[in-house]
Amino acid sequence: MGTNSTTVILLFILLRVGTREWAGLIAKRAEEIEFFTSGFSRWHLVETAMAAVPVQSLRVSDIKEPTVLFERYNTDEIRTVERKVRGEIEQKKEELRQMVGERYRDLIEAADTIGEMRECSEKVVRSIQDMQNYCHTLKQNKHTPQSSKAEVEKQSQEKFYAMAAQIKLLLEMPERMWSALEGAQYLQATQLHLLCAHLHRLLHLDTPTALYSPVLSRFPILIQQVAAAGHFRSTILLDSKSVLRGRAVSDQAIAEALVSTMLLEDSSPRQALADFLLARTASIQQLLKQPQHGAGIKAQVCSLVELLVTTLYQAHAVFYLPPEVRAAEPGLGYGLLFATLEIVTSGKGRKVLHGEVSAGSWFKYLPSSVTDFQPALRTLAQPIQSEQLRDTLQHWIDTCKEDMRSGMSSLLIYVKSVKGLASIRDAVCDLLSSDSISQHWSGVCEHLLDKPLDLWHDLLQPLFLHRLQVITQEGMESISSSCKQLLSSTLQELEGEASSRESRFESDVSSFLWCESQSDLPSDAAWVNVSQRSSRPENGLSMKTHALTPRVQNFCAALDSKLKAQLEDLGYFLPSDAPVSRLNRYTDGPAVEQALSERCTACLMDIMSNVRTELTDSSGRMSSVLFLARLCQSLGDLCPSLKQCILGWQGESRNTGSPQVQSRKLGKAGVSKGLELSPAQVTWARMKEELLACSMEAYRIWNSAVSQNLVKHFASSLHTTTAGSVLITATNWEELEIQEEAESGNTVVSKIQLPVQPSWYVQSLLFHLCLEVNKVGGHAVPRITLTELLRTCLDQVLAEYDKLTQNTDVVPPITQNRGLQLLFDVRYLSTALTARTEDTRSSRSHMQRRIQQICDALESHIDPFDLDVFTPHLNSNLNRLTQRTSVLLGFLTGTEKQFTPRSSNVSSQEPYNILPLASSQIRFGLLPLSMTNSRKAKSSSRASDITRPLISPSSNPIPEDTFRPGNLFRQLANQEEEPVGPSLFKLGWLSGMAK
Repeated sequence: MGTNSTTVILLFILLRVGTREWAGLIAKRAEEIEFFTSGFSRWHLVETAMAAVPVQSLRVSDIKEPTVLFERYNTDEIRTVERKVRGEIEQKKEELRQMVGERYRDLIEAADTIGEMRECSEKVVRSIQDMQNYCHTLKQNKHTPQSSKAEVEKQSQEKFYAMAAQIKLLLEMPERMWSALEGAQYLQATQLHLLCAHLHRLLHLDTPTALYSPVLSRFPILIQQVAAAGHFRSTILLDSKSVLRGRAVSDQAIAEALVSTMLLEDSSPRQALADFLLARTASIQQLLKQPQHGAGIKAQVCSLVELLVTTLYQAHAVFYLPPEVRAAEPGLGYGLLFATLEIVTSGKGRKVLHGEVSAGSWFKYLPSSVTDFQPALRTLAQPIQSEQLRDTLQHWIDTCKEDMRSGMSSLLIYVKSVKGLASIRDAVCDLLSSDSISQHWSGVCEHLLDKPLDLWHDLLQPLFLHRLQVITQEGMESISSSCKQLLSSTLQELEGEASSRESRFESDVSSFLWCESQSDLPSDAAWVNVSQRSSRPENGLSMKTHALTPRVQNFCAALDSKLKAQLEDLGYFLPSDAPVSRLNRYTDGPAVEQALSERCTACLMDIMSNVRTELTDSSGRMSSVLFLARLCQSLGDLCPSLKQCILGWQGESRNTGSPQVQSRKLGKAGVSKGLELSPAQVTWARMKEELLACSMEAYRIWNSAVSQNLVKHFASSLHTTTAGSVLITATNWEELEIQEEAESGNTVVSKIQLPVQPSWYVQSLLFHLCLEVNKVGGHAVPRITLTELLRTCLDQVLAEYDKLTQNTDVVPPITQNRGLQLLFDVRYLSTALTARTEDTRSSRSHMQRRIQQICDALESHIDPFDLDVFTPHLNSNLNRLTQRTSVLLGFLTGTEKQFTPRSSNVSSQEPYNILPLASSQIRFGLLPLSMTNSRKAKSSSRASDITRPLISPSSNPIPEDTFRPGNLFRQLANQEEEPVGPSLFKLGWLSGMAK
């Protein structure tokens, strides 16, 4: 069916053209294709008498009857015949397509030839008509009188001269236009171009029949002049729009360029405004895409800001017309576009050929339409409404803001330091605050936008602040990464150089404390007063008093130097002593400090997270654990830049006092008056707590290792299974005489023996415990760490005693004497290892119950009557032993474990000349103090106040600062003095020994 439709269409086309023989030929081919496309339905016409022919040699034309095929051939052979028939069909179709294509090309060529013949015949007809008209005119002129002939000749001569003058002016016009373009006088070039177009119309050079004009036939050079004049329009438009894109262009030049565009394109003032804004948008895009780096970024950003500001000023000067009710602001231009347009298009202005008419004699033959020519717009140039001007400019400003946000963000990526960013910021602020921009800026914005426009705070300042935050984040991430690498390398050195001197300092800090070096004392120690020195440890002796090893010092110094460099770089962006300009560029100071505080806090948290990870990996290596503990403990003190980064400059200025004075203020005023802390101070306090908690985690690992090791040896001696081992660990007992009243009333003197010192393994436990504490610098270890160590040791020791008392089959059995020694040991251990701080009161009550249970179990092995006799003397021996060993066990006992001085038993009425003992003891011996009787009474009253039973805990909380080195001298120096002679401990040099 599709083939029949195609055949009919082709026949119709060929019949319309007149090629009947082609139609017959195509119809014949169509019949052949119809025969083959009819399929196997035509096979019924095959003759039955077809001879048996092999399938390969069977021709399609021989097939007459399909039934014979099925009778003579099998299925595969019939399929072969089918494929051959279908192939023949496709071949015939392809032949038909090729024949139709060739004939159709010939048909198109014939149609084109017919069209050209029609056009040629029409031209011939028009030429004949023109000849007839011309002959008719000649016949009429034959009958005119002689007088009119002279007039006609005069008129024709004047027309000839006028035409010749116009032709001469037209020939000079390209040179004049090129001169105007070279002098950047685009408005004059536009006027000359429009005059040239006017001459074309006068000479009929712009009509469709201009090629047959007699002027062109006589002056063929005009053909080239007409072609050359056509290129000036695009050249003038291109140069005028390039003026609109310029930054350092006067308002008058902008107005003239816009008037040139309006005259050439016959556009309106609104279209001129759109062209002006599009040109400035292209200039902004070009500035944003300039591949400049380094110092060029400053000039590029300043150029962008200047271009945006200049565009608004020029929009006001060119397009804005003040309403009649509003007076124009002096110093601001307005309406230049309409003023220039009125001068050019009206007769008031200068003519295009003004001053050139008398230059040659031929100018007088120019018609008045040429000499008085003034360009004109087809439509009246209506002023732009204020609402339209406002909406258009606001939309353009919003678009420029989006482009400048993305473009300047890409530009500021190349600024890698805060110092460079501050330099760009200062240059932009100086530009915006200059007199040329800021003097009339508010008036321009009010006239054009009806609202103020703050480019700095709305557009530029957020971009600078965002880039500063990115730079700060990258810097802090770099510091965090370098600290991680330094921490990892330090720990690897500690593991790989375990036998080196500096590695031994971490596990045994006492060897570092007692070695001398040249940096122990500051270089100005001889002439600088102690009160004028910094409270932060700086010299070697101060570091030793805080048990800060060289590796800890090096790590903190490296971190502090990096943070200090970050602070110095950031200082360029914050307020300085420079004179304040009209534009406040430092309003983002709090945001800058907050960004620094947040990034520094994140950096510190990252470092602490890495420290906790290293603690988990190196829990079995005490040197690494102690290094991490001291590092977290001293990080806040040895890194003052860390504190300044978190608190900021304002927070740092509010904390200029010494830490003791600040803590005293916070302790008194902060608690009583509810002192409000800033968020930065709260963050710093939280970071210090996190550092302390991280340090405590490391110290707990050390506590666990030390207590397990010591208690393991203690348990092996306690649970001995031989009587000889028990005797080896026993100590000498004291023999006492006691008087008892017998039943007869007589006094009986008897001797008893009681222990006066603990067993050797108990003494060994306490002694080695003091050694371990001394190795890590017990004077600098937090008191809570020592408290936890004592609690852990006591808990494990009591667990061993629980095992001993609960084992009924203990070998050797517990006799009365061994029970007395064990009871003495337990009570002495409970006294030596029990903390007396307020925060351990609940745990102490639980511990006291365990101790009492163990004592009850041990007392069950002692005769009750003997126990009643032994208890007072046993308590006395225990009290005396505790006083004697309080100095030896100075790290394990604190100033709260004080006893009645020897002078307390002396009556105040007997003025004995004795030296009372000091009531405070840390690690020093019994220091004598010379006092008057009044001081002696005060000392006795203080001593009696702190006297306590053997096991009962003290209820007075002891601050952690009392355990710092040199604090004893400060306490003595700060005590209330009587108006007598000054004490030796009031000297300033002694009170500042530890600084």
